[in-house]
Amino acid sequence: MSNLTTKENAWHHQIVSALAELNLGSHFFLLDHFSLLFINKHQLIIHLVNVNNHFKPAELIALQLNYSSEGIKLIHLWEDVWFAKPRQALARIMSLLGLNKKIHGRKTKIHKLDKVATETFLNENHLQAYVSCRYKLGLFENDDLIAVATFSALRKMSHSIDYKSAELIRFAVKSGYSVSGGLSKLLMYFFKQYKPNDIMTYADRDWSAGESYLTLGFDKTAVLAPHYFSLNEEKERSVVKAHQPMQINVFNTGSLKFILKNKND
Repeated sequence: MSNLTTKENAWHHQIVSALAELNLGSHFFLLDHFSLLFINKHQLIIHLVNVNNHFKPAELIALQLNYSSEGIKLIHLWEDVWFAKPRQALARIMSLLGLNKKIHGRKTKIHKLDKVATETFLNENHLQAYVSCRYKLGLFENDDLIAVATFSALRKMSHSIDYKSAELIRFAVKSGYSVSGGLSKLLMYFFKQYKPNDIMTYADRDWSAGESYLTLGFDKTAVLAPHYFSLNEEKERSVVKAHQPMQINVFNTGSLKFILKNKND
């Protein structure tokens, strides 16, 4: 497959086996020094990134853009992410492939959540887990919690008097499910209840170009630079603020900022 050691590529084969259990065939191939996994019969490629590498963010961004120009989606799956969140990573891949069970948003109801329910759901269903937030909303089908969105407090913006913005911090759907119109329903509820002038959010470029946000009417307003990370003994990431990139191998490809204006303003 490549010149990687057995230990280094063992996790690659774990992914292939996990995909096979989901009835998804895949095959490896090499492009220059990139280890790529193609999902058979789907326009999706997974770039498997080992923690020990000599990449620069620009190389990974260029790889992604090259495939995007050919109509093929490429995601970057890091070794530490796989070991920390294998189930969540597989769920995200299934969602990208459109293979989840679909629920219509009109069949759901919105309820406010407490911290315990929110934290439990996001830790189980979001790759980046729970982080502090002000507002917590859940989508329920009957009594089952199937999606969660969390938001920041409203923030006054300096560019205009009485202008307030909120951030969509997390959105996650229960593993194995997709909710048609679910995020839109949550956003419209938030606009109606709390009346921000806009809602902003970010897309992780390792996994997304923000396609769903664009479909919902968000405008892409900024491209943010990559972050570098240090790993603790449990392989958990923390952002390195004063970094020396040549000595740090773990990073992301940055993020994209999106803003949705309140149409009732």
